[in-house]
Amino acid sequence: MRTSIKALLASTLFLAAATPALADDTAPPSDIKITGSAAIVSQYRFRGIAQSDNKPAVQGAITVSHSSGFYVSTWGSSASAGNGAVNIGGTEIDVYGGFAHGLGSSGVNIDVGVYGYLYPGATAGNYYEIYGSLSKALGPVNAKAGINFAPAQKNLRVYPTHTNTYVYGELSGAIPNTPLTVHSHLGHTGGAFDWTKDYLDYSVGVGATYKNLTLDVSWVGTNVSRKDAAAKPITSPFETYRAAKDVAVVSLTATF
Repeated sequence: MRTSIKALLASTLFLAAATPALADDTAPPSDIKITGSAAIVSQYRFRGIAQSDNKPAVQGAITVSHSSGFYVSTWGSSASAGNGAVNIGGTEIDVYGGFAHGLGSSGVNIDVGVYGYLYPGATAGNYYEIYGSLSKALGPVNAKAGINFAPAQKNLRVYPTHTNTYVYGELSGAIPNTPLTVHSHLGHTGGAFDWTKDYLDYSVGVGATYKNLTLDVSWVGTNVSRKDAAAKPITSPFETYRAAKDVAVVSLTATF
């Protein structure tokens, strides 16, 4: 069977090569685009908090987008299970979709949608957010500001506050004549997902790209102190602070 398939493929390729190409036969560009990525990270941090018990994780994503601006995507990561201050069952799968488009000739881009967080190995914890962001190029710098809002839902009822709001800002830019891109992020969490308190998370890093590979080194952390962790621990004071302390995160990502 394999030999027959190979022979058929070879014949097809031969006929295709032998047939003159006609201008009218040229297919127009597809309105649908599929992109993806695979990554290895030294640890998985989400909004500054460790999600893989400060250990390495593997991650992957795939996105299907339409020229109109609509898109759907899924992203997955290995995660912590039973260890540390965060236990999300060993796996996280995110599914989200939205609409991204430019606002006329302003140079401002808008992105809005719904984001779902799924934890197959956990008994509870799935939730969703509504998100929106605006971005614009300011000379060589790309600026972005956004908000993610988790409305009241079943799995947030266990928290004193039944909703959560995350606001953030980002700046990034490529260094001319180099493969390097510098990026920074500052965010604020308030509500159900407070980590001892309403807290800030931040990161600053640099990525080097070669073909479809990007090596990134970032400094990631929060403003949660040892004193905060001792006063209001999520689990033990040690694990609470360990999950939120500043760390260097290294990642290698392949895009396709």
